[in-house]
Amino acid sequence: MVEDAWKALADPFVDGAYATVKGQVRTYVLHQQLLRHLPPPPASVLDVGGGAGHQSLPLARLGYDVTILDPSTAMLTKAEERVAQEPEDVRSRIRLVRAAGEAAVEATGGRQFSAVLCHGVLMYLPAPEPLIEVLCRCIGPGGVVSVMALNAGTMAVRPALEHRWAEALAGFDATSEVGVLGTPTRGDTVAHLSELLRRGGVEPRAWYGVWLFSDWMDLPVADTDVESVAEVELQASLRDPYRQLSRVFHLVGTRGSPGGAGGHLGWPRRAAASPTNGEPYRF
Repeated sequence: MVEDAWKALADPFVDGAYATVKGQVRTYVLHQQLLRHLPPPPASVLDVGGGAGHQSLPLARLGYDVTILDPSTAMLTKAEERVAQEPEDVRSRIRLVRAAGEAAVEATGGRQFSAVLCHGVLMYLPAPEPLIEVLCRCIGPGGVVSVMALNAGTMAVRPALEHRWAEALAGFDATSEVGVLGTPTRGDTVAHLSELLRRGGVEPRAWYGVWLFSDWMDLPVADTDVESVAEVELQASLRDPYRQLSRVFHLVGTRGSPGGAGGHLGWPRRAAASPTNGEPYRF
């Protein structure tokens, strides 16, 4: 196993970025979008590059069987700390696996999952093809693949809002940037990732924005109605032109027939009854 590249970033990422208004909005919006597509619990979910489990832990609370796979010991230690605070029935539904995403098939013993999540991972890789191919191999018939990636079409926005005009001008044709944690990140497009999913036997069904307004604001948690911000961002994520301007996008596909669950790629489908099991979402 290579040196843990996320060791120095685990604290600022988990205790910093995810604790901000934007971080809380991200997990809420993605959660609500996922519930439009996931089969009911106790379906199995593999969270590739799942880090501290911010996205998959809420699913375990709803009854899903969750496997968090991550190459970083530091990030999985954060996941262990968070899981330890959950009731025993939730803890029993979570498994932690240390492995690179590209090794997910071997690390999980070739198991096929009902859903595979890969959020905020592709942007740190030189190319998306190897990992997308593996994600598609990890799901069974009718299974769901959920990918969140950096939007290559909005690279000019952040430098423009920060008055970095030369970088903004270059951003119109850029495919990469330095992210908020100071690390290089690479952008993708819905069209290209959709084609990669199709190559793996997965049909793209819907795509969403994730955050728009809160991404460009410094919102102090103590003075912000996070739930209201999250609801505004959720609505923006579902419709044009707002979703097109999101700095990241969420693409969902299924292997084989979705059993009437899906619409076409252009527009997110309407939500079915969400499997909340009476469990309120925790901000």
